[in-house]
Amino acid sequence: MKVVKNVLHMQKIALKHLKNKNEIGLVPTMGALHKGHVSLISKSVKNNDISIVSIFVNPIQFGPNEDYIKYPKPVQKDLKICKENHVDYVFMPSVNDMFSHNYKTFVKVRDLQDILCGPIRPGHFVGVVTVILKLFNISQANRAYFGMKDFQQLKIVEKMVKDLNFSTEIVPCPIVREKDGLALSSRNSYLSADEKKNSLNIFKILNLAKQDFKKCKLNLVKSKAINRFKKIPNSKLDYAEIVKFDDLSKVDEKTKKAVFTVAMWIGKTRLIDNIIMSKKK
Repeated sequence: MKVVKNVLHMQKIALKHLKNKNEIGLVPTMGALHKGHVSLISKSVKNNDISIVSIFVNPIQFGPNEDYIKYPKPVQKDLKICKENHVDYVFMPSVNDMFSHNYKTFVKVRDLQDILCGPIRPGHFVGVVTVILKLFNISQANRAYFGMKDFQQLKIVEKMVKDLNFSTEIVPCPIVREKDGLALSSRNSYLSADEKKNSLNIFKILNLAKQDFKKCKLNLVKSKAINRFKKIPNSKLDYAEIVKFDDLSKVDEKTKKAVFTVAMWIGKTRLIDNIIMSKKK
């Protein structure tokens, strides 16, 4: 395993592998790796000749009052995980190398970025899509692996790839959960014992909504879930929405496959989660 810290060096390595007809898999991360990331890495290693894990805490996707400074950065632990899981290259660029002093270019995916997390985190998805596009260009990836916990991000990246004619295949990967049901996240480390206990209600409520979706009207599914979310101690709900699986558009009673997606604060930690819901055709 090689650690690469320079953008041009990484790009040269990638182009050399492409010339040799090696297929490249990319797992974009912000570090603080956990079993969810390992599941993405495993898929990349299995399905590609070369696997690159990028570790870059992207400043342009954080708002002014968000946790950029305190975001966990256990670099040595992350490198150990990558090595143990047979990663070929870990790409760890500096902020200055990724975004020079006079950087002016940003990418928007309209509409999809303006719902759910978009209004609450203005500029977030512009930062996400911009850095992902840069990582695709640097890594020359044939495939890129994204967890479905960040479902809105996944759909936005898929749209960007389609609209800009990227050849990179986006590979969605299922949410990995702890045994108690909590979706794995780097931010889970912020939770106290009591907050962790409270957070377990999120997945329980989503599962109840999944059952309700098969037999109840949409408005009732949503209202019942919101009432349950609001009863979680020491919490604040940002949103709880049911959207179409394919494109995040509004659902109706004819919708057969949907996603119930939620963002909420447990104490001072913002968590997101979702569940796929379907009706019999």
